[in-house]
Amino acid sequence: MSTARSLTIRRPDDWHLHLRDGAMLQAVLPSTSANFGRAIIMPNLVPPVVTGADAQAYKERIEAAIPEGHDFTPLMTLYLTENTDADDLAAAAQSGLISAVKLYPAGATTNSASGVRDFDKVSNVLERMAEIGLPLLVHGEVTDHDVDIFDREAVFIDRILDPLRRRFPELKVVMEHITTEEGVNYARDGGDNLAATITTHHLIINRNNILVGGIKPDYYCLPVAKREKHRLALRAAATSGSPKFFTGTDSAPHTQANKLCACGCAGIFTAINSMSCLAHVFEEDGALDKLEAFSSLNGPAFYGMAPNEQRITLVRDDAPVEFPRQIWTEDGPVTIFDPGFDLFWKVEQ
Repeated sequence: MSTARSLTIRRPDDWHLHLRDGAMLQAVLPSTSANFGRAIIMPNLVPPVVTGADAQAYKERIEAAIPEGHDFTPLMTLYLTENTDADDLAAAAQSGLISAVKLYPAGATTNSASGVRDFDKVSNVLERMAEIGLPLLVHGEVTDHDVDIFDREAVFIDRILDPLRRRFPELKVVMEHITTEEGVNYARDGGDNLAATITTHHLIINRNNILVGGIKPDYYCLPVAKREKHRLALRAAATSGSPKFFTGTDSAPHTQANKLCACGCAGIFTAINSMSCLAHVFEEDGALDKLEAFSSLNGPAFYGMAPNEQRITLVRDDAPVEFPRQIWTEDGPVTIFDPGFDLFWKVEQ
């Protein structure tokens, strides 16, 4: 374990983030904009962000919510549906309005009912995306009722993703929030057009954290956390320095009332303490020198962007950093991810 007391890196980016809208957006955005320079914004609102006009309007609402003094750029996406207009999508990309398109298999996660069921119906869109170099961000799970929830990612790779990539070999693809050893291996060996994001919480929790000693809804997310061997594979990938893997927190706020109910929502809010958690993980694995690559360099390189010029410094305190248990919104409290151990690294701008 490293004995370093401070680490200065380029300002990180978050390549998978849920900001929601309205009061929730106002409440959670400062947790991201305080530490991250840019973030890929998920489009699964109700209704979803499906056109360039939708993306422009949502971007303006986000920008209006950025606190004074915070330097933050939202990177917008469109939600791929079977009715997506390829010309509208291409115009939004070429203007710089959007940075990617998100594929949700219908029913895979929160607000995914408008997702794709028949991939033949989006082939023209995927062809156009390949032509203009616009990345496809994939929620990589099948939703077939005969597939165990813990196998959804591995089955998706075999049934959907690999055939899709063979059909569109020039298409840039990001496997979002991978959770399995199979996901790690496929991303690592998938060529230059493929990369993967890994969340903060999947580096820390496995399925025991959700289920042992009573159900813990605050650890429930989709894709659901898997066996310990998969968590260890994710950690090895994240801390390897490989350019194939980068930060995508999938920070996904829900009010406590929507988490602790008969059909609790999937999502973990990690924006506020992600960098502290990541520093802990990388220190524990003897890889603090690889944290900048994972959080600040690999993502921009894959997206064809320059890394942030600004720097942040992470400082290791002797006493644990104190984070609130919840943040408050007009709609109710949102619980912050509890890693289950003390955090000693904090961000100093």
